[in-house]
Amino acid sequence: MSRSPEAAKPEAADAALPAAGAINRRDVLRTMAALTAAAAVGLRSPAVLAQAKRFDGVTLRGACFQHVFHENVKAYLPEFEKATGMKVEIDLQAFPVYNQRMDLELSTQGSSYDFINITFPYSGRWVGAGWLAPLDSFVSDRNQTPAEWNPDDFVSGTQTPFRGKDGKTYGFAWEAGAMMMGIARYDLIEKAGLKIPETLEELAAVCAAVHGKDGVAAYVNDKLHHWNFPPYLMNMGGKVFRKAPDDLMPTLDTPEAARAAQYYGDLLSKYGPQGVLSFTDDQALRSQMEGRANIRTNAMAWVLPLAKRADSKVKETTRFGMIPKGAGGSFPGSNANGYGIPVGARQKEAAWAFIQWATSKETFRRIAFERGGLAVPRRSIIDDPEYRKVLTINGQDVAALYLQILERAGEGNYMSYRTVPVFPQVGDKINKAIERIASRQQTAEASMATAQAEAVADLRKAGVAL
Repeated sequence: MSRSPEAAKPEAADAALPAAGAINRRDVLRTMAALTAAAAVGLRSPAVLAQAKRFDGVTLRGACFQHVFHENVKAYLPEFEKATGMKVEIDLQAFPVYNQRMDLELSTQGSSYDFINITFPYSGRWVGAGWLAPLDSFVSDRNQTPAEWNPDDFVSGTQTPFRGKDGKTYGFAWEAGAMMMGIARYDLIEKAGLKIPETLEELAAVCAAVHGKDGVAAYVNDKLHHWNFPPYLMNMGGKVFRKAPDDLMPTLDTPEAARAAQYYGDLLSKYGPQGVLSFTDDQALRSQMEGRANIRTNAMAWVLPLAKRADSKVKETTRFGMIPKGAGGSFPGSNANGYGIPVGARQKEAAWAFIQWATSKETFRRIAFERGGLAVPRRSIIDDPEYRKVLTINGQDVAALYLQILERAGEGNYMSYRTVPVFPQVGDKINKAIERIASRQQTAEASMATAQAEAVADLRKAGVAL
């Protein structure tokens, strides 16, 4: 049970209590849950309580892509609805369907939805086009948002995608993705007299030393190379674009890009399991959990199950680390999805009440500790001793590693390459280039040059000034 930082007003408590003589443990738990929901949405002062009464009879409509976080939120919605008087309907759609439909909905300034998910790769387009309402006035209004909700509690890297060039905030993160290295069979690395690799040179040496030992492939990843490859590219000193988001000339044909692509292609072709070039996220994860593959670099959500899933066979030998750095530095992938309000929404105050509750410390805490949703964007939760305890795995403080990656992503806005509107076209070319290299159809230099030429041609056709 999460705790409110401040007691609710007596009138709210009285309304939540059952009839005299009917109080039992279950009633108490229900009462506390209702008070927590009221506190999380800011129902403390008489002004805010009066505002909440305006939500009686309101039906709020939201849309998001399918994700376990939204299912977790829906589990607690009855408490929020009881505290505010409004009814919340969340339309969950498949990821590609949602993004396509929402792009059209926002571009026409439609009013079908009061709140939406701001999808990370589309955040630059949706925020930059002015299709979302700024939230700063809601945050600063103490009649709508209590000070302890604290927007500064969000780790800096998680909020970068939702800030416009005007300095305003257009969304708040509900998920923080941090790319790290998950090692399923660290015992094989120890037997080879090596340690968790910290540089790309060390990673290559580890893979060469342990590949095939005990029948285990040294490296595995899924086929979404446009997500998995760029950290290697940047760590070797390369870039996707010359200077995103302002200069969108692709830079896939540089010597650094060719070296990085050859390196990553070799990880897959030399040290990957059979059929790795067609692996989905789930296939890559299962190969590690079953002890058939060792090292993977991906978001925490895709490596944490090695130690947390009941069906994992590698719980005791799992370790974690940063993506190994290269000559260019360290640029681990990071992303964030958030809630926002369309400019055409007709119930913006009610929508903000929902967003404030869904991204509150109390809600994040409950989802993390009651439902296992650990990819939280708030520093206060990550620093919580209970969270640190849950993410202390085989002696490692994985929470500290997670926080380090999120903070790193907030420095220099290096993830901006992925939030520009033209990235999907360029990402498609990266996918095909890595496939050609790993399957030995082309050399790295030739394949990346082809990707460059095709990307430039596509962007020019789309009217992008290069």
